[in-house]
Amino acid sequence: MSVTDYTIKHFVIHSLVGNIPESRSIFPQFSLKILLPDALKPLRNWLNKKEIHDPQVAHRVCRLIPSQCPFARDIKLFGRVIVSIPPLCKLNPLYEELMTLRFRALCYLADEWGEDISQYC
Repeated sequence: MSVTDYTIKHFVIHSLVGNIPESRSIFPQFSLKILLPDALKPLRNWLNKKEIHDPQVAHRVCRLIPSQCPFARDIKLFGRVIVSIPPLCKLNPLYEELMTLRFRALCYLADEWGEDISQYC
């Protein structure tokens, strides 16, 4: 039996079995969430619940979390781009939470203290 024959038969069987409810299926379908539980969920929840009440903490958060991805680079040789490294921030599993925390710190400084936040933008 060739690999192509096996793959086609397996695909057809899996397609037919996929419509059967999991309780009656011969091949149970596992969700990725069941196999890989979200290990970062407590940290995500903590970052989402974190409130900014101190201007020093807000300044520190704004300094530590960059507004733009620092990893995006163009490597040039003789004025021509040889390699372009894309921004890798989106691969960070906590990217959204960190950007939200930074935004809350900026809003706190601007709204509560009336500070100029243009230095952080």
